[in-house]
Amino acid sequence: MPQEVGCCTKYFLFSFNVLFWIIGLCLLGAGIWAWSEKGFFDNLTAISNLPIDPVLVVIIIALVMFLLSFSGCLGSLRENIFLLKCFSICLGVIFFAELIAGILGFVYKDWFHQQFAIFVNKTIKGYRDDPDLQNIIDFSQEYLKCCGGDTGVADWDNNIYFDCASNISFNDVFLKPAESCGVPFSCCIKLSTSNVVNTQCGYGLRDVGVSASEQVTKIYTSGCITQFGDWLKTNLYTVAGVFIGVALIQIVPICFAQNLISDIQAVKAGWYLKFTRFIIFITSLMCFSNHDIFYLRTKERIVLYQHHKHCCLYTLVSF
Repeated sequence: MPQEVGCCTKYFLFSFNVLFWIIGLCLLGAGIWAWSEKGFFDNLTAISNLPIDPVLVVIIIALVMFLLSFSGCLGSLRENIFLLKCFSICLGVIFFAELIAGILGFVYKDWFHQQFAIFVNKTIKGYRDDPDLQNIIDFSQEYLKCCGGDTGVADWDNNIYFDCASNISFNDVFLKPAESCGVPFSCCIKLSTSNVVNTQCGYGLRDVGVSASEQVTKIYTSGCITQFGDWLKTNLYTVAGVFIGVALIQIVPICFAQNLISDIQAVKAGWYLKFTRFIIFITSLMCFSNHDIFYLRTKERIVLYQHHKHCCLYTLVSF
């Protein structure tokens, strides 16, 4: 039975939670600032039909991280069993929720693929309507070296500005937009290392007069969903390592918290045992002050033997 709580367990758990408490606080501040400024993902909910604003998702995640880390910090520092149990249970629920979501995503991957394709097509449709959404799509296409959603460059017909059949009426004269039958600049293959971005490099590259062989030399033709799947396969060990790291970040604090709880309970049990023995000793002195009191201590029990000149009293106290 430990005489005191392990310092390594206690202060490792405290330091770990302090780190994530600071991260959660920074995320919470950034999320509140972005929400108040109305410039970050401002209209993403309306464009993509998301059930909740992404900034609000960031705020909720940061708030949960902040509260959990705070309970872990305070519980480990003050050796509070209630806070440590709340910390362990909440972190365990989050871990198993992520595990179930991953299993469902693997089992119903075709359904998730279809829903993701619908989502991407809707974001392509609102490409020019929101600057932040436009930056997200451009970053994804440049990083994955792709263009469009599920079917490739043809998905840009869903956008009114890049649709080959789009026309603009001006004084009863129908004009073709400059971006018609084109793709965004993020679809273009960079042939030089210049920092100057040619935003018109994708104009007219989906026109009838442009051959497929010419397209391949100037723009990416693979869809981003396909490229994302290929990227996952290529970086499988990296992705697996990230998932294992995230799992360990959640499992290790749970183990340390449970170990700390066991140490605290063991120390409290030792205090209770000593207090009980002290009470028995005081009671014996008060009740049998004129008796000869002999103690025979063993590993599991205390034998109290009392003798009087007219009677013999034998008491067994078990713990």
